[in-house]
Amino acid sequence: MDLQEVRKLDAYLKKLFGNARIRVVPQPKKSNAAEVYIGEERVGDLNLDDEDEDLSYNFRMEIDVGEVSETDQIKRLDAYLKRKFDNEAIRVVPRAKKRDSLEAYLGDEFIGVLFVDDEKRRRSYILEMPILDMDLP
Repeated sequence: MDLQEVRKLDAYLKKLFGNARIRVVPQPKKSNAAEVYIGEERVGDLNLDDEDEDLSYNFRMEIDVGEVSETDQIKRLDAYLKRKFDNEAIRVVPRAKKRDSLEAYLGDEFIGVLFVDDEKRRRSYILEMPILDMDLP
């Protein structure tokens, strides 16, 4: 990713979440990736996807909310994302016909999917958020 792309992604995420503390920082060792921070805390990665000649980006954030039952997972993830991004408009909802993932919204706008990750000993979640090139400023 070049500096112009990083600046566009930075501006987009700040505007989307209404959080001026979000920062996108290029990864020096990977030309197609960047890291996302809120303040000094690294919260995830951005990767360039230029397959099929359609330019897009994927924000990926790993979330560990500790041991949580399936019935409490939505409340716990909802509270975690609201606190992390400092935005009360974020909400987590179940997906129709899918039990291995949840959806994340910002107000009425779909922003991504939360996948259950049971690979490690404890359950965690991965937020995958696509960003289309045409959505960038």
